[in-house]
Amino acid sequence: MDATLYSDPATLIVAVVAVALVGLSKGGLGGAFALMGVPILSLVMPPLQAAALLLPILLMMDAISLWTWRGWFDRASLWHLLPGAILGIAIGGLTAAFTSEAMVRLLVGVVALGFVARMALTRHGAQAAGQSHLRGGFWGGVAGFTSYVAHAGGPPFQVYVLPLRFDPRVYTGTSVIFFAVVNVIKVAPYAMLGQFDRVTLISALWMLPMAVLATVAGAMIVKRMEARVFYPFMYVMITLVGAKLVWDGVTALI
Repeated sequence: MDATLYSDPATLIVAVVAVALVGLSKGGLGGAFALMGVPILSLVMPPLQAAALLLPILLMMDAISLWTWRGWFDRASLWHLLPGAILGIAIGGLTAAFTSEAMVRLLVGVVALGFVARMALTRHGAQAAGQSHLRGGFWGGVAGFTSYVAHAGGPPFQVYVLPLRFDPRVYTGTSVIFFAVVNVIKVAPYAMLGQFDRVTLISALWMLPMAVLATVAGAMIVKRMEARVFYPFMYVMITLVGAKLVWDGVTALI
């Protein structure tokens, strides 16, 4: 395994576990699993290298998810979210050198938990919200920025899209397209950091079978979920994500 980042069997096993969890998330099973990818890989390699390894794998998963969820998406949501996301990624790239990833994770975690609390304590959680250029642009921008800086774009995206109460398949297909675009745009800044060397790309290719299996498995589960099951499940997922981000942020800052 000298030609890869998997220097020993234990490193390979850790990578397989991380990719399996991220793949289930990319298939549609909520962002909590996706957030575990980099931390798990960071047990056996530097965090920046873990993030660089994961990005080509995410792109492979995006390609699978785009095919699996083809035809299921909401055009208006993407129209509202993506311009802000592109701007957010640009701001993230320009400010990355002096932006605290720990603080970003903490703030996103607080936003996620606050969103769930608001939905639980008001009657709006049972009603479909409307589209908005202003809200979509704002939360799209936050998602783009936090995705670039801290790989935590899921909660801001969910804050905007979950209250729209789409069919679970429409929600998932919209999420797939949004983050596929975000991940493609993130390739250039990562390449400029010199992270995509031959060894990293070969290591990512080794994970292709697991990436395919896990992504397809996640999609198969979500396609069989009814809305009355899907939405409570998603709110549990965003609660777990929020708690994980707050924990990561606090422990890194103290």
